[in-house]
Amino acid sequence: MAIVMYSKNECSFCDKARELLRQEGKFFIEYKLERDFSRETLKALYPSAKTFPVITIDSRYIGGYNELSKLKEEGKL
Repeated sequence: MAIVMYSKNECSFCDKARELLRQEGKFFIEYKLERDFSRETLKALYPSAKTFPVITIDSRYIGGYNELSKLKEEGKL
């Protein structure tokens, strides 16, 4: 399972997603806004993403923290 999180500074949902993944023992790659990518690049890659974080699993956009949390609750993470 390849998990990628696009995040930004001062983002409480990014912090929650990062902590959830760590608690679950999941390896993930995190890219930070302005350091690793621009908003324009992210919008081109994931046009339906409107908030941070933007999380993908196996290159498939799954959403943000709420969707990640739901996957955990369903035992699919």
